[in-house]
Amino acid sequence: MDSIIQNAVAKGRRVLSEHDSKQVIASAGLRVNREKLALSRDEALAIAAEIGYPVVLKGSSDKAAHKTEMGLVKLKLANAEDVGLAYDEITAKGAELDGVLVGEMIASEREFVMGLSRDPQFGPCVMFGIGGIFTEAIKDVTFRVAPITEHDAEEMIDEIRMSKLLGAFRGKPAVDRAALVRALVALGDLGYRSNEIAEIDINPVLIDGDSPVAVDALVILKKFE
Repeated sequence: MDSIIQNAVAKGRRVLSEHDSKQVIASAGLRVNREKLALSRDEALAIAAEIGYPVVLKGSSDKAAHKTEMGLVKLKLANAEDVGLAYDEITAKGAELDGVLVGEMIASEREFVMGLSRDPQFGPCVMFGIGGIFTEAIKDVTFRVAPITEHDAEEMIDEIRMSKLLGAFRGKPAVDRAALVRALVALGDLGYRSNEIAEIDINPVLIDGDSPVAVDALVILKKFE
């Protein structure tokens, strides 16, 4: 994790690619979806076969924070033909990529968001709430100043208005609260000890069975003069 951040700082980069961002949060103990970075079409096909279909392909770049709007995200790819076409379409966009992420496709009806920001007065703050495309519209989120305790994380989970989504839902099991608590505490610890990090946006966090999984992440570093 430190090497990724220091390398970005040395190059004057403030935004980490999704691949690097996920490595940073995974190193802190957060679960991310299984994926690998492909540097060629053949490599993408091999990784997809290894992971198992369906898969998702995403262009990975520190200059592509808004991948969906740029046409760099292809979902629900069911076979090798789909993967090959998706790879060609992503790489044809002309974006400066460090590769194409090939990852497992997790289907979930429950989407949450976790994040970290730095308040000028209070310092690093952890955020949790309802995620997905409706995060900004619903604005059902809660905050705590980092570092946070397990008790703080438990309170955050219960504070959101739609906390019932964490229980058994449409035949799906209740979310593993202990795993969610560990993830929030780890996120707070990461922000507290890593002064270079300005923001972390993990959206969405999907529920795979009962386990919270980060399927997208963005780490932004502080601006150093």
